[in-house]
Amino acid sequence: MSTTQGAGRATTRGKGRVGPLAAHPGTTTRLDVDALIDDPATGIIVCCGSGGVGKTTTSAALALRAAERGRKVVVLTIDPARRLAQSMGIEALDNTPRPVAGIDPAAGGSLDAMMLDMKSTFDEVVLSQASPEKAKQILENPFYIVLSTSFAGTQEYMAMEKLGQIHADAQERGTYDLIVVDTPPSRSALDFLDAPERLSSFLDGRFIRLMLAPAKGPARLMTAGLGLVTGALTKVLGAQVLTDLQTFVAAIDTVFGGFRVRAQKTYALLQDPSTAFVVVAAPEPDALREAAYFVERLEGDRMPLAGLVVNRAGPQPRGKLSAEEASAAVQRLEAAGDAPADGPGDPTLTAGLLRLHADRMTTLAREAQLRARFEAGHPGVPTAVVPALARDGHGLGGLRRVGELLADG
Repeated sequence: MSTTQGAGRATTRGKGRVGPLAAHPGTTTRLDVDALIDDPATGIIVCCGSGGVGKTTTSAALALRAAERGRKVVVLTIDPARRLAQSMGIEALDNTPRPVAGIDPAAGGSLDAMMLDMKSTFDEVVLSQASPEKAKQILENPFYIVLSTSFAGTQEYMAMEKLGQIHADAQERGTYDLIVVDTPPSRSALDFLDAPERLSSFLDGRFIRLMLAPAKGPARLMTAGLGLVTGALTKVLGAQVLTDLQTFVAAIDTVFGGFRVRAQKTYALLQDPSTAFVVVAAPEPDALREAAYFVERLEGDRMPLAGLVVNRAGPQPRGKLSAEEASAAVQRLEAAGDAPADGPGDPTLTAGLLRLHADRMTTLAREAQLRARFEAGHPGVPTAVVPALARDGHGLGGLRRVGELLADG
């Protein structure tokens, strides 16, 4: 998962494996999932996209398939619904990687799973950056408790922090050779990339610096204007609240530099060629529009894009009857009037089945049009189309099936 590995990966891509350079401009290639997960230069796979498109299932299926093809894998989910634990037969996931039982060991791989604990990860950062006394001050502060549990962007920031921790540990101890990340179910897929800057801007903002000034040197820096501001804030917030805020700002300032440095390191890790972004979308206008924005953002930030997964697409019918032909057949049946309604020749049943077929073909045509529109705007992005299953892929058997469909593309 090092930069050296990334150099090898670039050579592999030259063979037409994955990534936006794998296709000629104006064409769309199939996303070769097996080549992606088999490549030893692939150290991190980040599954991203808007909420509700199947990122968690896709992440778990990729991790399982990679493990059963010989990789040492850990999958990190940030899904509060805990669907990953259910799918993998684990009673509960937490901030510690847990081995997944039932993996086929024939290829020598392994699979661990974990779920981000946002506050625990934040606590770990504070404890690693501050002295015990200063850390205690921060961890017990009411403003820190709010920031570490409910501040907008904290979950996304801590997801990147945990990714950095796992990667560093894997590099040092050789625990894993592939990390699969299921990004948070944000309203916007871009939140995952924007969160570090958003949190850093908050901690480095003008208001925070205003609060920090009197905490650093009240006698010297408490000017008349600043005194008026803090006096007004005391009336609005109360003396104790303002004291807690100033105490928090003064304490967090000692570890703030560490936050920035760690965020920059993880951001650089995401830009490394050993990382592969897989954008997951549903065959719906909003989801594909969000996917288009994300693809453009990845390209703009020079982050390695492996390809697009269009999840839960309509399954292809076995017959070749078009929607128009099915609708015309329904009209002929209805024009023929009443007929004996018994057995397989029941015209009512036949008409109903034809209507269902026409609806499915119409849906497939609409989905194909949406994909064609995406491809026209983003030529050369490898794509895998995964049909919707009759029921959710729970359990390892279901995840294996999803993995097979991903590989088939």
